Amino acid sequence: MILFFGVAGGNMFQANQTFAQLRNVTGGETGLLGSGGAAFVFGLLLAALVGAVVFGGIKSVGAVTGRLVPAMAIVYVTACLVVIAVNIAQVPTAVGLILAGAFSAEGVVGGALGAMIVGFQRAAFSNEAGLGSSPIAHSAVRTKNPATEGYVALIEPFVDTVVICTMTALTIVIAGTPFWQQAQATAFATGGDEVADGVLVTSDAFATVLPWFPYVLAVAVFLFAVSTIITWGYYGQKAWTYLFGKNVVTERIYQAIFCFFVIVGSVLTLGSVLDFADAVLFLLAFFNILGLYVLAPVVKREVRAFRAKLASGEVTEVEPSERAML
Repeated sequence: MILFFGVAGGNMFQANQTFAQLRNVTGGETGLLGSGGAAFVFGLLLAALVGAVVFGGIKSVGAVTGRLVPAMAIVYVTACLVVIAVNIAQVPTAVGLILAGAFSAEGVVGGALGAMIVGFQRAAFSNEAGLGSSPIAHSAVRTKNPATEGYVALIEPFVDTVVICTMTALTIVIAGTPFWQQAQATAFATGGDEVADGVLVTSDAFATVLPWFPYVLAVAVFLFAVSTIITWGYYGQKAWTYLFGKNVVTERIYQAIFCFFVIVGSVLTLGSVLDFADAVLFLLAFFNILGLYVLAPVVKREVRAFRAKLASGEVTEVEPSERAML
């Protein structure tokens, strides 16, 4: 399941939304990237860039995105704060609309329960909590106390969902752009079956206060997409080599397939990508959460052992200045 979700959520979705934002800032459907062939060409170029990294040819690209992405995240958060600050008087109303929409029975198949299910889908899609993907990266850390990585992992969904997503939602609702209103009306009319490009809704919201920011957002989205695709390429490769063995031939086959789906994600509609990703996400979460229940006693034992070490002084907190000297 990691393989399939890596292709859909970590690959195709990123390529799709990156092209959507680039097309938006270059004039939309009638602009430079408005033709049908532009998506295919963009997909080829993005696949070539990703392939240069995952095939191991250009290591510096991964290193550069690793440095630039944190900077772009700070720029994004700052832009959200600017829009919110300019419209600070509307924050209480926006929060009320968000809470009302979260439990609204209108426009979503299944009423209030359906609204909650859609919310859980998007939350899991955003922060990957419970999917078993980030443990692949955490497992590479060398530590004598595995429970410490669990505490680190707890920060990820908080920052992503509670901080970033909340700020984004406030920015969109406060701005109240015609694009967002149209997207909302379409979602209600179709029962949530048709969704707008989320990156375009966000971009238009920023433009109400910072007219130039959609161009910056295009760069940020591109960097986020490349880094996310590379990360999921690593996750998928670990799953692939576990199933088919670790050798040059099998790895190259996987890498070629993964890069091919970058192109596929660029040319498909957002709805098609999300339908596939949601189906795989459910299966991935289902099997992973079953495993979590089975391993719960092990986790409990590890956490108790770590807390006992903290209490006895066997494990002590290291200050950042001291850590740099180790």
